[in-house]
Amino acid sequence: MRTKNAVDSFRYALDGILHGFRAQRHMRFHFVVAVLALLAGVVYGLTRAELLVLLFSVALVLIAEMFNTAVEAVVDLVTQTYHPLAKHAKDVAAGAVLVAALNAIVVGLILFFDVERLEAIILGQQRQPGDLQMIVITMMLLLVLLVIWKVLGGKGTFLHGGVVSGHSAIGFCVCTIILLLANNPFVAFLAILMALIIAQSRVEAGVHTLQEVIIGALLGIALPVILFRVIPQVMRHLSARSLNG
Repeated sequence: MRTKNAVDSFRYALDGILHGFRAQRHMRFHFVVAVLALLAGVVYGLTRAELLVLLFSVALVLIAEMFNTAVEAVVDLVTQTYHPLAKHAKDVAAGAVLVAALNAIVVGLILFFDVERLEAIILGQQRQPGDLQMIVITMMLLLVLLVIWKVLGGKGTFLHGGVVSGHSAIGFCVCTIILLLANNPFVAFLAILMALIIAQSRVEAGVHTLQEVIIGALLGIALPVILFRVIPQVMRHLSARSLNG
């Protein structure tokens, strides 16, 4: 038997995430909520501490859901007939998901249902998240969207194949962030070159078609542009209208 290395273990872990997404409807719902929560974090201009609390709460729900899926699979493997202990195991695992979800709801209420913060957003007085927070939110959103897209596409794994090239998406996302934040032309040139090399390598290796690489690249470009430029401009426009109105 071939000994697993770190890369194999990482790949199997990502495959486990995709399997949980495919197998559990609740898991898909949690991923959608994670996207909305991270977008709300951009609009609300969460501080670094608030962002950490939000990310931990989202991750806790996803972890609990994956453990619940694993417990259900093991129980079904052991017995297909009714047994009180099997029921207890599944009930406890489901209870862990419920506790994590209730915790996330409380965190969301505390972070987002703040009257003073809502008024500040309407009046255009809400602080914008720093570059580090925006980079973290962008990369987290990209990973969540890649999981959703690859599962809905119905083929490939997280690291190999699929209807969208995750490597190209990540490469062009990092490239776009650098272009938006860096003022150094040489650094910008290296970022573009890096993204193009990554995309070309996926086509040359036969892992993805040119269309799948282009889709990944467009996703990687669009997401940071929306988060770093479009949403702030929309928020400024809405606040200006509210003040003039």
